[in-house]
Amino acid sequence: MIPISYNIRSLAVRKTTTIATALGIALVVFVLASAEMLTNGIRNTLGKSGDAQRAVVLRKGADNELSSNIEKRIVSLILSAPGVKHDASGVPLGVGEILMVIALDKASGSEQMSNVGLRGIPSHGFAFRKQAKLVAGRAARQGADEVVIGERLRGQFKGLDIGQSFEIKKNLAMKVVGVFSAEGSSQESEIWCDVDIVSSAFGREGDVSSVTVELESPSKFDVFRSTMEHDRQLGLQALSEPVYYEKQSESTASLVTALGSAIVFFFSLGAIIGAMITMYAAVAHRRREVGTLRALGFSRVTILSSFLLEAVMLALIGGTAGALASLAMGFVKFSMMNFNSWSEVTFSFDPSPAIIVRAVLLGGVMGVIGGLMPALRAARTSAVEAMRD
Repeated sequence: MIPISYNIRSLAVRKTTTIATALGIALVVFVLASAEMLTNGIRNTLGKSGDAQRAVVLRKGADNELSSNIEKRIVSLILSAPGVKHDASGVPLGVGEILMVIALDKASGSEQMSNVGLRGIPSHGFAFRKQAKLVAGRAARQGADEVVIGERLRGQFKGLDIGQSFEIKKNLAMKVVGVFSAEGSSQESEIWCDVDIVSSAFGREGDVSSVTVELESPSKFDVFRSTMEHDRQLGLQALSEPVYYEKQSESTASLVTALGSAIVFFFSLGAIIGAMITMYAAVAHRRREVGTLRALGFSRVTILSSFLLEAVMLALIGGTAGALASLAMGFVKFSMMNFNSWSEVTFSFDPSPAIIVRAVLLGGVMGVIGGLMPALRAARTSAVEAMRD
């Protein structure tokens, strides 16, 4: 067997081509890992919004809260359904809310606008969503032109910071009095205010977008759903919160995955070609070495394995560098449109060991593909002809 030190020396001698090829592979791995981290971040952000002990009720046929409307008169019927949890005083735990989308100017000064989710919540809405905690300022007063904003929105749009004001509709200004966190969920990209103000401003006095209830236990969901969907005249459907938010992430996550895969595919071709050129050049410049190895009795298979190992080592160096560089994306926040809610949501790049391992393995695969043909060429080299060169 040819010593590995032989391959390491070969890579070190060809510093320029080694570095260039490794950087190309590193770029591919970086893009792949970043795309997977963003997809993971999208799913985690929306997934954190869901609680298995809660159910979301929408109008039958609606894909999300924006396309749903439920008459206020039947909210009490929903809250009285079997399986809904009650507090110590016997009051059912649930909220009827309105979700709208408003256009606001970005704070970057580029005159760009984007959609932001505006959620109208009842007086007990903040307490109902236990994951929501004030991190600055105070809660908005019911009936007052005040709002609280998710911390991922703070400073991202004009007027979205404590003490500042913005218009949810022409001539209807709202003042930001507080900032809340919600355990990294998508609700941190929403604005919350009094449901009555939202319903009045947008002509929704007679209905809400959705009703969210807390169940006695996750096992009660089937009973609750059956009750909701049994009466066809009501035209309602019920989904568990985790399932609902998972559906909300599908379109955006699929888009990121598709774009990332397309970029990685073309970058991979370039990296594989680069590795192939590097290894072909190595074979061409080392014909005498190959001939000497053959003369010393090393078999074609041994030489093939050695050159293939060299290509894989080169790829793993680049792959490891790209994977490590991608970890820095964990500190980056990325805003993009959620195509189900048509509002901008801020996501993070969430790394995981599985993503890093897959990315590095991709680098190794590129090394095998890019190095196979040059390795075969080296293995086929005739010892006599090589010594004559």
